[in-house]
Amino acid sequence: QVQLVESGGGLVQAGGSLRLSCAASGHTVSIYTMAWFRQAPGKEREFVAASYWSGDSTHYADSVKGRFTISRDNVKNTVYLQMNSLKPEDAAVYYCAAGLMIPVSTTPARYSYWGQGTQVTVSS
Repeated sequence: QVQLVESGGGLVQAGGSLRLSCAASGHTVSIYTMAWFRQAPGKEREFVAASYWSGDSTHYADSVKGRFTISRDNVKNTVYLQMNSLKPEDAAVYYCAAGLMIPVSTTPARYSYWGQGTQVTVSS
């Protein structure tokens, strides 16, 4: 089993920055890929960014490319999402997810474990 806990959400003005953290615990040695998704009220959960647990390969949604950066600290078993130049349309609940034996995927159903989510609000 793997447990994921997100933190770092909050209120920020448009154009500002925020860094989200996702701390993993449990059987973390089984993690193969990590990803961030977000879900706004009344909308479907959408892919944001993903990275392999080891290696340098990353993948971003077109809507956040150039503004968001996914990174990790394997010693701390923590994945981060640095969000810069935030826009009102970025407001959502952000979730981290862990895949066990899958390549990087943009499909939520492919991931085995999810955090509880952290709220990001962007004011204009």
